[in-house]
Amino acid sequence: MTEFSANLGFLWTELSLPDAIRAAARAGFCAVECHWPYDTPAADVSAALNKTGLSMLGLNTIRGNAGDNGLAALTGRQDEARAAIDQALEYAVATGAKAVHVMAGIAQGDDAHETFIDNLRHACAQARPDGIMILIEPLNAYDAPGYFLQTSAQALGIISQVNAPELKLMFDCYHIQIMEGDLTRRLQNCLPVIGHIQFASVPERGDPSKGEINYRHIFAQIAQMGYAAPLGAEYKPDGPTEPTLGWLNW
Repeated sequence: MTEFSANLGFLWTELSLPDAIRAAARAGFCAVECHWPYDTPAADVSAALNKTGLSMLGLNTIRGNAGDNGLAALTGRQDEARAAIDQALEYAVATGAKAVHVMAGIAQGDDAHETFIDNLRHACAQARPDGIMILIEPLNAYDAPGYFLQTSAQALGIISQVNAPELKLMFDCYHIQIMEGDLTRRLQNCLPVIGHIQFASVPERGDPSKGEINYRHIFAQIAQMGYAAPLGAEYKPDGPTEPTLGWLNW
């Protein structure tokens, strides 16, 4: 049976993070994940996780200044990028989070590529003692114009170059469908390096019962591939979260 993680960057945003964790547990999710939880004390998050029995799958490094959308590929800002990585790893350790998504930022070119590689190697080395996974995620050019990492092929090349077991792909079906399509084959091709899968409808980024992607089929295909980790519900409800959760009963 497919299990699901609630992305609390989009779901139950009207609640505090601990209350959102409790809401996700009541709704039937087995795990949660966050975007930028740093304003909430890690102890409060851990208490809510312990009380509900949910696990924290992952969180993001900070976006940096307005317009940065991440720091790890920004040439000349290595100190900031590594501080952001270290901050995320510290919070992950404190909350038992299993992964950190290192955000690349708005950048392009060979220098940005080499900067990203160097910072990912730092992230992997720092994550290794605690067994934390490092994730990179292609973002689509419509929602994140100018973002350094935009395709699965680019991500696979970076993962190969870094060559560290900690580094995996965050395969977001929403972003990949917009940029590349052919989700079933791309999932199969990327499966050996996938660390987490997320989903939302296309094009509106709503719940998976909407839009152009047949998620009943996609979820079944993922299960047939042998991927058993929880899938991340990272969609934007068009109102309160609870009325959008009918797909959990498919």
